[in-house]
Amino acid sequence: MKIIIAGGGKVGSVLCAELSTEENDIILVEKNETRLESLINMNDISGIVGNGASYDIQQEAGVSNCDIFIAVTPEDEVNIMACILAKNLGASYTIARVRNPEYSNHFHYVRESLGVNLMINPELESARSIARLIKYPTVLGIQSFVDDKVELIEIEVGEQSPLANLPLNDFRPKYGDILVGAIRRKEETIIPSGQDRLQVGDHVYLMGESSILRKFYRKVRSQKNQIQSVLIIGGGRLTYYLLELLEESRMDIKVIERNREIAEELSAEFPNMEVILGDGTDQEVLQQEGIENYDAFISLTGVDEENIIASLYAAQQKVGKVITKVNRELLLKIFDSIGMESIITPKRVIANTILQFVRSLGNTSVSNVEALYRLADNQAEAIQFKVKATSRATNIQLEKLKTRENLLIAYIIRDKKLIIPSGQDVIKPNDRVIIITKEKYFDDIDDILK
Repeated sequence: MKIIIAGGGKVGSVLCAELSTEENDIILVEKNETRLESLINMNDISGIVGNGASYDIQQEAGVSNCDIFIAVTPEDEVNIMACILAKNLGASYTIARVRNPEYSNHFHYVRESLGVNLMINPELESARSIARLIKYPTVLGIQSFVDDKVELIEIEVGEQSPLANLPLNDFRPKYGDILVGAIRRKEETIIPSGQDRLQVGDHVYLMGESSILRKFYRKVRSQKNQIQSVLIIGGGRLTYYLLELLEESRMDIKVIERNREIAEELSAEFPNMEVILGDGTDQEVLQQEGIENYDAFISLTGVDEENIIASLYAAQQKVGKVITKVNRELLLKIFDSIGMESIITPKRVIANTILQFVRSLGNTSVSNVEALYRLADNQAEAIQFKVKATSRATNIQLEKLKTRENLLIAYIIRDKKLIIPSGQDVIKPNDRVIIITKEKYFDDIDDILK
């Protein structure tokens, strides 16, 4: 596919790296010549210096015959205008990153009337992820499939956990219809079999129906109480969306923001929540605000290093749940060694959504990609396919289906029935199938076959 990306910032650089390895023709449009050259040298792409919303630049890039145009510049208005222009020039599909809350409330109108196929708000999606994590204090990550009927959660096996040293053959008899989809053990990612055994320190990815996972969670969670109070540092867009989502939760919520104008705006918008003017990365300020008395601490400033340091301090103060926003993925490598918990990376959230959209166009005659999530430090993927009658994977018992290594067929969804498949089950046309794999870049269900 021919894909044109306008904007070579945090999200654009991730998209260049991910999409250029999928045999796509990638053209990056970026104003900053130095940044453009750097990304061209790092990835198998070509580029044009200029404004992605310029008619002349889009003509030069060949937008009129491109399959997908993606606008991820820092300015919402530029992204929307660039997509409208690209659509009128002939781009088959357009995607815009839009972050402003004023625009987010009108996504449907913009899509319908202006022809922008997909509008994504990374802060809003990240806020939704944080809100889900707050509901489950000991869960490190949550993703959902099939209209939230199936969930994938990440947990860590602690020394006192009933999961420690548990053989996987004993898992479902003990906890019900829950699938162990993947295990991250130090630097290694494992797609497990029944002969594997869970170990202390493992990050385990479990998949099951939402109601069954909730029962499991109550059985195995540590003694951490449900979250009743939250301390947030940083009052940017992500915080705004999170406060909207938590407004009806009856939690005791306090925000510390160093910018007076932003603090006053948040205070006026959310009168039932406490907003403090101050530096939330200053340990003295955190002590004055009683950090040790809160159930959860969330660091959402615009500086990764400040978020990491503040979260480490919160962990030292024995705050039960610590959530940290980190944009630079290179910094994520240090988290395993320093014992950090839940990490939110907005650019990864939006990149995964765009990758899902791109993959869904890859082979529409066999199946569509309906959901896609990266797991285990991007070493594995969980993908939901909608299967068509032309697929070669249909009507064959799974035990006879010759699939690739390091791959698990986790779920089959048939009408309203949720199936954790056995060797005797078959995939049928119109099924939704969720697979977990260490392979990357699958864009149809037949990619699972050898």
